[in-house]
Amino acid sequence: MQEHYQPSLIEPAAQQKWATQRAFNVTEDPSKPKFYCLSMFPYPSGKLHMGHVRNYTIGDVRSRFKKMQGYNVLQPMGWDAFGMPAENAAINNNVAPAAWTYSNIEYMKQQLKSLGFALDWEREIATCRPEYYRWEQLLFTKLFKKGIVYRKLGTVNWDPIDQTVLANEQVIDGRGWRSGALVEKREIPMYYFKITDYAEQLLNDLDGLDWPEQVKTMQRNWIGKSRGMTVRFAVADDSKTGLNGDDAQFLQVYTTRPDTLMGATYVAVAAEHPLATAAAANQPELQAFIAECKAGSVAEADMATMEKKGMPTGRFVINPLNGEKLEVWVANYVLWGYGDGAVMAVPAHDERDFAFAHAYGLPMKQVIAVGDNAFDAQTWQDWYADKENGTLINSGEFNGLDFQAAFDAIGAKLQATGAGEPKTQYRLRDWGISRQRYWGCPIPIIHCEQCGDVPVPEQDLPVVLPENVVPDGAGSPLAKMPEFYQTQCPSCGGAARRETDTMDTFMESSWYQFRYMSPRFDGGMVAPEAAAYWQQVDQYIGGIEHAILHLLYARFFTKLMNDEGIVPVREPFKQLLTQGMVLAATYYRENAEGKKTWFNPADVTVQTDEKGRPLSAVLDADGQPVIIGGVEKMSKSKNNGVDPQAIIDAYGADTARLFMMFASPPEQSLEWSDSGVAGAHRFLNRLWRTVYDFVQQGGAAASKFAGSQNALSGSLKDLRFKLHSTIAKVTDDYDRRQQFNTAIAAVMELLNQYDKTDTASDAGKAVAREVLEAAVILLSPIVPHICETLWAELNAGSTLWQQAWLQPDPAALVQTEIELMVQVNGKLRDKILVAADASEDDIKAAALASAGAIKFMEGKTPKKVIVVPKRLVNIVV
Repeated sequence: MQEHYQPSLIEPAAQQKWATQRAFNVTEDPSKPKFYCLSMFPYPSGKLHMGHVRNYTIGDVRSRFKKMQGYNVLQPMGWDAFGMPAENAAINNNVAPAAWTYSNIEYMKQQLKSLGFALDWEREIATCRPEYYRWEQLLFTKLFKKGIVYRKLGTVNWDPIDQTVLANEQVIDGRGWRSGALVEKREIPMYYFKITDYAEQLLNDLDGLDWPEQVKTMQRNWIGKSRGMTVRFAVADDSKTGLNGDDAQFLQVYTTRPDTLMGATYVAVAAEHPLATAAAANQPELQAFIAECKAGSVAEADMATMEKKGMPTGRFVINPLNGEKLEVWVANYVLWGYGDGAVMAVPAHDERDFAFAHAYGLPMKQVIAVGDNAFDAQTWQDWYADKENGTLINSGEFNGLDFQAAFDAIGAKLQATGAGEPKTQYRLRDWGISRQRYWGCPIPIIHCEQCGDVPVPEQDLPVVLPENVVPDGAGSPLAKMPEFYQTQCPSCGGAARRETDTMDTFMESSWYQFRYMSPRFDGGMVAPEAAAYWQQVDQYIGGIEHAILHLLYARFFTKLMNDEGIVPVREPFKQLLTQGMVLAATYYRENAEGKKTWFNPADVTVQTDEKGRPLSAVLDADGQPVIIGGVEKMSKSKNNGVDPQAIIDAYGADTARLFMMFASPPEQSLEWSDSGVAGAHRFLNRLWRTVYDFVQQGGAAASKFAGSQNALSGSLKDLRFKLHSTIAKVTDDYDRRQQFNTAIAAVMELLNQYDKTDTASDAGKAVAREVLEAAVILLSPIVPHICETLWAELNAGSTLWQQAWLQPDPAALVQTEIELMVQVNGKLRDKILVAADASEDDIKAAALASAGAIKFMEGKTPKKVIVVPKRLVNIVV
């Protein structure tokens, strides 16, 4: 055995051993319990970051632990390979997105392998491969025929220069992020999934998931179930001009506060509302305002923070409760795509309406009172919107009613007059999956003038995305490629045009967990026998930033696949762990204009005080000061990322893994620390040296302890008690608690006690071997390379990954004697050994007879003696 720990030698050797033995490649095995562990797959951006390392190490710890427990463990890996970053990088570098993506995949794959993750690489998938996306195209066509997928006009952010739809986050101050053009709100044909049909299921099924409550709450809020009322305001006779059908008869709104209906003083509609269009026919100023509204962002976040603007239409509707005429306003904060595109405004009891009414001098009417609080029409007070404690006033026959009574009574009256009815509504909207971009899965629809929208027949799938394309950023290249879009109608054989939109990349990440079960299956999305065996992911790991959309869409997709008979489950992920962010210090300089230049921590030298607190910092390149910023999430924008490869090269993969698991519990944020990394490396050196010394002293030839506990000396008994207590604790930490930092700390404490124990005797060597073998097994899920190597030194010819997990020895956990602290007036003065089953009186007597107690009692009679079981005795004098 070599004397010094050299990760650069042992880690490649261990990885080659696992690969040769196919240690982590699995098939369905009904004789074993299964455990499917999955970490959210990466986007092939070019190289791994520390968030990846943390995420995948957590999954690897769980996978290796479960494998040693006897489970048939599936831990696959793949690539979320479509999307805008590849297209943008291709535009900037004048290369095809496919070439950029595949190159990144190869590099990142080698990085993952260098970290020693127990991955089944034979199941690797890339979502940009036709053999993957052909199956979601097939499901799309089936659901299109059933009406679950449909096409309609949708309102989007449109960049008139790049000729493309922009995501909400790509609209910056009303302009396209790349072109700088003023963004327009435009209606274009879009494909939608009817996720709203599944809203109640998605909501109710959250209750059965072993997920963080925070994540479930975020999903519940996104689905946004609310109980309210549909209210129909009759259009006044003098306001019907230019309107037809139902539009000329009534204007419909949905409200969760029908109790405030008597306080409505105007109605606001979206710019696209028929009543707004009719009113603007002869009003150029109103037409201009409507055009301005249509050019605004459709992002909810933008809607919440932008200035609320409006303009009166000169049209009126009638309040169905009191017959009052309410003016109709066009407002920029009302979206046509949400609900009925109209809201009733109650300025006295809605903060947004309150501000709008003040801006435009509109009336307000108090209809809710809460206790003796005085209503002030000039200043908003939170109680104005209180529906829990309020009662109605200025509401005629409904005066004095609380919220629920008013809800029921007003609902009954509206129903009796045909002016409304109770309605349950959801904030959730149907999922628009059309993207006017190139690097994505083609939508398998053919447009025919005779036959309409025709799904591509199954035998013609997949519709393959051409990969040798270099986009220029001005619209989708597919729309400029006749060789792609020119085709024949599958129904009539006539000339037709292939759809050039591609799918939202959430489509690919919504079902990848099932494709891993049988990635080479050529008969559908997943082989039936594989789906029957693996069922669902047992442990899913990923960032909290995916708590809503990715997880919601994956749940929805699973229900669709179950309805189609493809999978036997209705939820994809049984247990969810959301790991915390990786944080690091930031450093910058600021110029006269206030622009900040950020410097990587690796390029900065920090001076600290005696307690390690930073005092100042200089840039290594020029020796000049830099400003010490806060500790923030590692990001490119703040240039505070740490390259995992640099850590692997300097310290080895096991050090990186150990630091990531020891620095904080998985669900909490982790602050990067160079000293912490160095400390993790020192511990691994210590572990190596401890085993090395044991082997050099002939310990490898000793038999592991298998004798009677009672035959051991007191210190060896204590060491075995510590060992088997540690086995029990670490097992619980890995499994139930999933707190890997405390598991590491427990093994450190075990090795501390080992160092203090004399193990020179034959019995001592036997116990020492038992302790060291156990330490290696207990740490192996976290630092597998060093443990695989040390195990081979302790057990020539044996393979650690094939070993069973440890079980605590009940006999070792039986204590005949226990040590108690003896305090006098709360200060430690001695220690005593007593029988484990000693009575309280015997314990008191032993404590009072101890030398330390006698000395510090100074002959005084104790006022009382307090025994804390199994911990201490406190003598009060």
